[in-house]
Amino acid sequence: MATSHRELRLKRAYRTRASLRKRAGGRLRLSVFRSSKHIYAQVIDDTRGVTLVTASTVDKELKGKLKSGADIGAAAEVGKLVAARAKQQGVDTVFFDRGGYLYHGRVRALADAAREGGLQF
Repeated sequence: MATSHRELRLKRAYRTRASLRKRAGGRLRLSVFRSSKHIYAQVIDDTRGVTLVTASTVDKELKGKLKSGADIGAAAEVGKLVAARAKQQGVDTVFFDRGGYLYHGRVRALADAAREGGLQF
């Protein structure tokens, strides 16, 4: 039976997330979702099951600034925005959940920009 790309990515994501939660130590999770046209980031409190902060290329703040929502520059802007919003909520330490994607390209750009914005992970 053939397995789709989506199913394989979700399988990797669950495996990665499980290993990260063991080492999380109660920290919040910075989760990334990457589609072909946009990139999304959320800061999630898994103990309460609540999303505290979100940012994406479809936000009104970024929509007009970006040429494309699917490039490294857009991912960096989303990383800066999620870090700024997290700092406003009093969040400074998270663990990075790459969501089954390789730590490369847009995912890495988002993580680096979030670090520059003041998040520690």
